[in-house]
Amino acid sequence: MSAVASEPVKQTLVDRTRAVLTHGLDVYRGTPHAGRLAALRDRLDQPLRVAVAGRVKAGKSTLLNALVGERLAPTDAGECTRIVTWYEDGHTYQVRAHLAQAPPRQLRFARENGQLDIDLGGLAAADVEELVVTWPAQALRAVTLVDTPGIGSLTESASRRTWDLLVPDEEETPADAVVYLMRHLHAGDVEFLRAFHDSEVSRPSPVNAIGVLSRADEIAVGRLDSMASARRVATRLGEDPSVRRLVQSVIPVAGLLAETSVTLTEEEVGRLRTIADLEVRDAEELLLSADRFVSTRPELGLTEPERTSLLDRFGLFGVRLASTMLRRKVAGTATDLARELAERSGLNQLQDLLSSLFFERRDVLKCRSALLAVGEVVRELPLPGSDSLAAEVEAVVASAHPFNELRVLSGLRSGWVAGKEEVVAELERVIGGAGGATHQRLRLPPDAPGPDLAAAATDALTRWQRRAENPFTSYELAVAARVAVRSCEGILADLSPH
Repeated sequence: MSAVASEPVKQTLVDRTRAVLTHGLDVYRGTPHAGRLAALRDRLDQPLRVAVAGRVKAGKSTLLNALVGERLAPTDAGECTRIVTWYEDGHTYQVRAHLAQAPPRQLRFARENGQLDIDLGGLAAADVEELVVTWPAQALRAVTLVDTPGIGSLTESASRRTWDLLVPDEEETPADAVVYLMRHLHAGDVEFLRAFHDSEVSRPSPVNAIGVLSRADEIAVGRLDSMASARRVATRLGEDPSVRRLVQSVIPVAGLLAETSVTLTEEEVGRLRTIADLEVRDAEELLLSADRFVSTRPELGLTEPERTSLLDRFGLFGVRLASTMLRRKVAGTATDLARELAERSGLNQLQDLLSSLFFERRDVLKCRSALLAVGEVVRELPLPGSDSLAAEVEAVVASAHPFNELRVLSGLRSGWVAGKEEVVAELERVIGGAGGATHQRLRLPPDAPGPDLAAAATDALTRWQRRAENPFTSYELAVAARVAVRSCEGILADLSPH
């Protein structure tokens, strides 16, 4: 047998977690927990589950549509907005209603003006536990999105559904991560996010939550510099210690403009060109207010329904921005305009953040959820063999370096790990706080060549070794430094040829 063939196969974190769940199924076979553990094992092979949550009228459904790239989630105040709705990839177009006291029922639906319209078939929203929309979409292959009713809704039962889904009293939440929309930091937002975090693998932690400053274009009353003002507000929020304990980052997004950027039509661009062709002074007067835009300048050639439709799709800020870009030749075609709107709405930045903080960590987040659940099962129902199962969970959690990185990241955000500002900033980067890619950890360009990455990783390794061994380093920072050392060693191992 060759030396290569005799080498043991290194188990991944997913492999080790799957083995724990398989052991758990053996221990709890025949009990009510068996189905729960089997579902968790299956979940390891499924896309990451990200819930979109926030207060009423925060723009959750609009943002979800932007992330999917289609207008699937209802954005009006209809019955469906009071139901938890899952959007998942599949080979066929299908909508199913899951009921509390009856088998799932397939529902009829239609596309009207590009919007998905679901017919509940006489069912009341209170009778439906959740809707599952299966839709072949590129964006849904990597992630299953969950649209939730608004927190703080006037309908207490609708608000309660979001709490029950993401902050259940007994079982683990089915969501691996959450995108939380806020227009400002409300007491209810803080209460919900604190409850969403757990106290096991990484202590009360922001690692599985991103904050979105929603409807960001409204912050400066729709002026062309609205997004610049929103970025400043989001930066202040993100640097607030109380917010840093709750979410990894806060990013401003103009949700309506983001949705429109991925569903833009040539007809809409043609109407915008009519506005762009006006003299600058005339266009500015026309766009002083929504009422003025709809009711003045009949000679413009746009009917009232057409103008109302533009406002519904773009908002006043979006009409101003899009028509200005067309006038200044920043964008010449519908494709160009869509690309510019996606960038200026904050959608591209949010997608990049989701990719670096959630999708690249999807295995870690899913394994984290599963191991938490196994630990909870063992505490709820001790059985012969459950002690060894608990020991396995503890062994995986203690030895898996990604979990150690999450702990340190949480410690940084909560203030448990402190030090000089530049040291803390580098520590957060090295352990993946700004993204798990090698260039992000080393603060280098995405196209940095291998030798530059290796040199930067070696320098970082030397610095963190010194800090870990320095007797004047605080205990908390020394513990964190050893995790950073392991992260740098991992980077160098990945860069080295096999």
